Amino acid sequence: MRRLLLVVLLGLAACGRSSGPDGDPELQPLTAQVLDGGVAEGMAPWDVSGRVLPPQVMLGETFTHELVFTHAKDQRFELVMPKELEELEVLEQTRQRQDGPDRSVTTFRLKLSAFSLGTVKLPELRFELYAPAGTQSVSVPGLDVEVTPTLPQDADAKGAELLDYQPPTEIPIRSWRLVWVALGLFVAGLLAYGVVKWLRRPRPHAAAAKPKAPLDIRTRQALDALRKENLHGQGRVKDFYFRLSEIIRGYLGERYGFEALECTSPELLASLRKLHTPGLPEDKLMRFVSESDMVKYARADATPDSCEASLAFGYELVEKTYTPPAPPPTEPPAHVSGPRVP
Repeated sequence: MRRLLLVVLLGLAACGRSSGPDGDPELQPLTAQVLDGGVAEGMAPWDVSGRVLPPQVMLGETFTHELVFTHAKDQRFELVMPKELEELEVLEQTRQRQDGPDRSVTTFRLKLSAFSLGTVKLPELRFELYAPAGTQSVSVPGLDVEVTPTLPQDADAKGAELLDYQPPTEIPIRSWRLVWVALGLFVAGLLAYGVVKWLRRPRPHAAAAKPKAPLDIRTRQALDALRKENLHGQGRVKDFYFRLSEIIRGYLGERYGFEALECTSPELLASLRKLHTPGLPEDKLMRFVSESDMVKYARADATPDSCEASLAFGYELVEKTYTPPAPPPTEPPAHVSGPRVP
């Protein structure tokens, strides 16, 4: 039984080294180099072979670099990928292992593409060998691949040529930047024009305040207007006394300089007693305040004669208490000389 299995493995190995049905090249033995100072004692022997599929490719096409290790079952190979490849690019990497009764076969396949014409030397590949006897770093030399141009051989005769990389070219792209800039300038001009027009607008001149008439004249005018309304003659006695009380309180407050409209009747009389009020008919004022409060708040009745008497008291109050303010002192002109003192 063991002999039969050995015969089968040898047949498989022979088939692997022979060319495929599509004319693929056979695996060729390669001489690997141990990088860490020789073969360790007790390390089982192994061998490596490789090939390139297909051996000739056009520029940029992919090809496969295949490496096959035949080794003991207790050995394991791991590929250390190269860091930089100037003329090549690694597209894919696979690893496949088949174990037999005594030996094992590990196949590495690297799918590459080349970017240089002519015969391109594949780089040396480094592998790590792990075994019970120790660990080794081995280097497998690279094979050659023929890279042909993508143009046919008669391309020069027909006028075709392979162009080199071209420098960056500026491509015009439609842009609305100029339109937006013009629109922004137009809006800014409108705003500036509006600001200038607003600053230069005709401003209305403030009308000179009409000087108020003297206090006695304004008070008599208010009493005359109240008399013309004839509220007491219409039976509106309460409204009459409210209006007359406001006129008299307003006169007293402005005449003597205190708040007379918001204070109560006792507060009004108390404030007047504290002030210098020459000519003030205090008794008549007290009777008027009492009578007006009775009509306004106690709903007392008042005859037209009493209303006329109260109205006459208002005129009398102004006549006895108002003193025209002294005119402001006038300074003599600067060119007029002063009096001569003997």
